[in-house]
Amino acid sequence: MLETVLKRERDYGTPARAATAMVTLTIDGYEVTVPEGTSVMRAAAEHGINIPKLCATDSLEAFGSCRLCLVQIEGRRGYPASCTTPVEAGMVVHTETPKLHDMRRNVMELYISDHPLDCLTCPANGDCELQDMAGVVGLREVRYGYKGANHLDDTKDTTNPYFTYDPAKCIVCNRCVRACEETQGTFALTIGAKGFASRVTAGQGEDFIDSECVSCGACVQACPTATLQEKSVIELGQAEHAIVTTCAYCGVGCGFKAEMKGQTVVRMTPWKDGQANRGHACVKGRFAWGYTTHKDRVLTPMIRQRITDPWQEVSWGEALQYAASEFRRIQQKYGRDAVGGITSSRCTNEETWLVQKLIRAAFNTNNVDTCARVCHSPTGYGLKQTLGESAGTQTFDSVMFSDVVIVMGANPSSGHPVFASRLKRRLRQGARLIVIDPRRIELVNSPHIKADFHLQVRPGTNTALLTALAHVIVTEQLVAEPFVAERCDSASFEQWREFVARPENSPEHTAETTGVPAELVRGAARLYATGGNGAVYYGLGVTEHSQGSTTVMAIANLAMATGNIGREGVGVNPLRGQNNVQGSCDMGSFPHELPGYRHISDPVVRSQFEQAWGVTLQPEPGLRIPNMFEAALEGSFMGLYCQGEDIVQSDPNTQHVAAALAAMECIVVQDLFLNETAKYAHVFLPGSSFLEKDGTFTNAERRISRVRKVMEPRNGKADWEITMELSQALGYPMHYDHPSQIMDEIARLTPTFSGVSYDKLERMGSLQWPCNDDAPEGTPIMHIDQFVIGKGRFMITQYVPSDERSTRKFPLLLTTGRILSQYNVGAQTRRTPNVAWHSEDVLEIHPQDAEDRGVAHGDWVGVQSRSGETVLRAVITDRVQPGVVYTTFHFPESGANVVTTDSSDWATNCPEYKVTAVQVTRVSQPSDWQRNWSRFTDIQEKLLRERERESDTALTGK
Repeated sequence: MLETVLKRERDYGTPARAATAMVTLTIDGYEVTVPEGTSVMRAAAEHGINIPKLCATDSLEAFGSCRLCLVQIEGRRGYPASCTTPVEAGMVVHTETPKLHDMRRNVMELYISDHPLDCLTCPANGDCELQDMAGVVGLREVRYGYKGANHLDDTKDTTNPYFTYDPAKCIVCNRCVRACEETQGTFALTIGAKGFASRVTAGQGEDFIDSECVSCGACVQACPTATLQEKSVIELGQAEHAIVTTCAYCGVGCGFKAEMKGQTVVRMTPWKDGQANRGHACVKGRFAWGYTTHKDRVLTPMIRQRITDPWQEVSWGEALQYAASEFRRIQQKYGRDAVGGITSSRCTNEETWLVQKLIRAAFNTNNVDTCARVCHSPTGYGLKQTLGESAGTQTFDSVMFSDVVIVMGANPSSGHPVFASRLKRRLRQGARLIVIDPRRIELVNSPHIKADFHLQVRPGTNTALLTALAHVIVTEQLVAEPFVAERCDSASFEQWREFVARPENSPEHTAETTGVPAELVRGAARLYATGGNGAVYYGLGVTEHSQGSTTVMAIANLAMATGNIGREGVGVNPLRGQNNVQGSCDMGSFPHELPGYRHISDPVVRSQFEQAWGVTLQPEPGLRIPNMFEAALEGSFMGLYCQGEDIVQSDPNTQHVAAALAAMECIVVQDLFLNETAKYAHVFLPGSSFLEKDGTFTNAERRISRVRKVMEPRNGKADWEITMELSQALGYPMHYDHPSQIMDEIARLTPTFSGVSYDKLERMGSLQWPCNDDAPEGTPIMHIDQFVIGKGRFMITQYVPSDERSTRKFPLLLTTGRILSQYNVGAQTRRTPNVAWHSEDVLEIHPQDAEDRGVAHGDWVGVQSRSGETVLRAVITDRVQPGVVYTTFHFPESGANVVTTDSSDWATNCPEYKVTAVQVTRVSQPSDWQRNWSRFTDIQEKLLRERERESDTALTGK
């Protein structure tokens, strides 16, 4: 286990350099050889010689302001800063001489002359580089400064909910400013004033909470003093040990060190060796972990007969036996397929594996599905058809080799901010950017970044736009002919070439449909095809459409046609929304697929699982989530096991989902809180948070990373243990002592995971599947020499208009997305101080549409579709185009999915969240649905408060 007594990670002062040429020099009498371009400071550090420093850190480029790292170089005048001095062949360096010692001590004396001497009570005591350097240089007295001008009484800024800014302790090293620029890419901080008056300022001198700061924590991480300090450290003191784990928010999968005092998390710091995040983080992963100990968590199992009854607290044994008896009763009454389950994209691979195993082996049905159904199922289908594998092709690091990047239907700055920071760094280095989105996202125009093309496509017309891009590439002879001839199926390519070349697919012909001027489409197509390494990163704005699968195939077509597959800097890269949505798919959570994306009808594959599990599996696919709802309303699907998903809030057409759940006879919810789905449950099994479990997550780049338990489960059991015990109560034995044994079973039965083990993960930090005999250390880049299916297949992408089109009754198109501070249904982030930035869902509307409706900024507006109506606060902005409105879905009371419809992708049933025809009108009161929701919620919360601690034996004797 990566658990250590807490100590500061080794800092080499400046970033490592990658160079083929090597340089040999002498430092303090030792011969040292390092890559060309390495700083003297890093060369010394790599060989165990630590030069004092304050402004230097290896996550940032050298700055050379503190003058503490001065060295003496033979044959060179003066005393250069070692951080900004590159090595030269034959250089002879001295890092410690009497003169250097005196100079460094004098420098430190100047720093301390304007710094509080409150080390014993300072929250950074024991974790302060200034304090350390004072000791290193032997500072023993401060001869001046305290009687003159100083900054000791400067006002502290405590407005940010997670950290404080104390200018009295600022040494103006510029590390926080540079971290905001280089690491995060927000440029929210600067050094205000000049000379003695210099201090760090946020924005235009605002408080941190009101500035452009996105609270990623990079500045706090970089600060060498207590100037920027976590409030949790101020309150709890320094941690005493740390455990490395993986974030449970988005699909980036950042590595973190959970810094602990006993069972209490003091802070989460991004792990420098995290191969997905490289030591960076966002506001959610860095700070928003307080939900794990929130008072709303339900920690005791509960049961009830009807959703109108009070909850009754029972033992684990009683709850599991009751759930098992109810599932068996339902199967005996309605048939084997009257029950099913939903796996979680927030739980580990191991937990997900057990749930789908429970459904197939203990329930003996294939009625299992996952939240990927409503987000990235078109990715799995589309990439499987074209490239042969249901996952992205690259690493996140690969973007640093890209020359042209297409970001389509995604807003990385909000949804995948750590990846966005890396992308922005590459763009600042000169890479070109094409944004395809109905909305003007931050990447279109932000500090030091401007997209070359923003194709502001009309919602629902993605396929037409991509086919128009392909038309330009084909008709202007921009196809990578050698690549296509060698790597792709010739017959499908010729059919595709003929199709996209048709006049009706030209940018001029499709402009009226897509809303994108032809000249912009032609310019973007030429740039992507001829600009060097071209990479596509896409999100739910691609998949959550009636033609989501078609659009994914269109993206793959473009990548193959231009040869942008199979090397660094290119590829087709889906940005997965939840932390383990990739893993939930890998583990066999779809009703038609066993783990590893192998069809349930394949008798060879099925026999492998039957032999291993000791059961006979059903050969026919089970029900998808929408089919479960329909069957429930028809009276043939009566029991559901739902682990870690809030389908009432997250799935479309909320009233339809709620009606389906109300029709069921036994719903078992395993979660942290009494969420919207749990309000319809009959059994509540308290879940465990990511801080309380062992296992693995698989991120959007197919990276399998360890999740390590940093505290004991507050509910008494890990999620895998609960599923295992439920299976045993159902009469199907499962016996595991640790999640590592579950991973061993995954490896035995899943070819792409056959080389994965906890021991290997401990050694290597993480692995990217496929990891097997052919790739024992994993596969960072897919399809290098050939596609998984041999020859890449081009697919015809005929545009079919969505049924959800603007009409006289519903003239606007609603599209949805996420915001930085909140996550998915908000169950986690709403229970943290993140609500300081986003405390409600709002409706963005263009000024022209607002004026037409008499709507002012901040007005309440009714949003009505053919599915339902809700009321939101209006925000007038030109980020959306005329005819389009936008909202998020993080707050249950907003009812965003009351409005979305049952329109879905033709291949996968992924809902068309991104296109809903609506009307917007000014109103003065909540919608009928919101009033009903409030009443129902009040009743359910009252029933929760009234729960009894005594077991009701009469209930279990039903």
